[in-house]
Amino acid sequence: METAAPSTNAITIVTTDAEKNQFLRFPYQHYSDHPWWVPPLLIEQKKLLNLDKNPFYKNAEIAFFLAEHNGKPAGRIAAIIDHRYNDFHKSKTGFFGFFECIDNQATASLLFRVAEDWLRKRGMSEVLGPANPSMMDEVGILIDGFEKHPAILMPYNYDYYGGLLEGADYEKAMDMFAYLVTQDSVDRSRALRAGEIVKKRLPGISVRPINLKKIRDEVKIIRNIFNSAWKNNWGYIPLSEEEFDNLASDLKTIADPDFAHIAEIDGEPVGFSVALPDYNQILKDLNGKLLPFGFIKILLRKRKINKIRTALMGVLPSHQGKGIDVLLHREAIQNGLVRNYYSSEVGWILESNVQMVRVAEKIGGQLDKTYRMFSKDL
Repeated sequence: METAAPSTNAITIVTTDAEKNQFLRFPYQHYSDHPWWVPPLLIEQKKLLNLDKNPFYKNAEIAFFLAEHNGKPAGRIAAIIDHRYNDFHKSKTGFFGFFECIDNQATASLLFRVAEDWLRKRGMSEVLGPANPSMMDEVGILIDGFEKHPAILMPYNYDYYGGLLEGADYEKAMDMFAYLVTQDSVDRSRALRAGEIVKKRLPGISVRPINLKKIRDEVKIIRNIFNSAWKNNWGYIPLSEEEFDNLASDLKTIADPDFAHIAEIDGEPVGFSVALPDYNQILKDLNGKLLPFGFIKILLRKRKINKIRTALMGVLPSHQGKGIDVLLHREAIQNGLVRNYYSSEVGWILESNVQMVRVAEKIGGQLDKTYRMFSKDL
């Protein structure tokens, strides 16, 4: 009687261009037949992983690892040290990111072990993730809401990923929620009443669209509000001017003034909201490629987008709790209704941010997806 050969796992530290390309492209084969995963644009993924062009890496270290199972590509992971995060939080926290793996606990555990060893050797005492690569990029493991396409700039993964992390002794650190507001669920009369109440309470309040022709000036306003509004939130790090300049170039390409606003009181900015058209609705069959015909397909399909995602929002601490966030949400929703957009995804929202959870529920949001950050002591 013949016995089956034992399965084998191997790890490669990514150093060559060929290995970097394999790391980049692994998800495209891993999810090739998946009905819900949306392939991100390769040009954006290359930019995200480019150590010279992504300003995040000026204050961070990263190492990439590839896994093989029985001689075949089986997974990937990155080990990351964000020095600004540790300086701000006075911690020794390492991160893992870009995690993808076949449904095999031994392979996943080996990937986590090599990432943890790399972080431990550099003095880290805990690991948190996934962050791809930072807390301001795609974060978290999807743990609920698998039979739906992810919204723009939100992660997606197989439903067994949470089990792989728990099998490698990771524990829940924080859940993050995405709420869905639709034309059917939104209480328009309540939103209008709430808006009028806010305007009576704050007579000098006004909401204006972001001026894409002056995007760098607008982004400076957003940065100042963001760094003030978010400073007490879990996982926050202050973002640099260079990172926001990088954001400005991205926003100029995909933002829509109907869904990106700044709130002012007597002409002074006090809050902002940036919602983006959900381009994931039209990217599914491009397999991440803009050439030769992907760009043309995007232009032709753009009118088919009927969903937005509120990706960033902030109100100065001195003006929080006054309903300005409701006013900002209402503006985007009202504009969406005029343009026949059916739905808006609001998130992610930290489970600990009770105020924002209530705002999402008040405008008619229903919990649609849950993402989880995991941690482990080293």
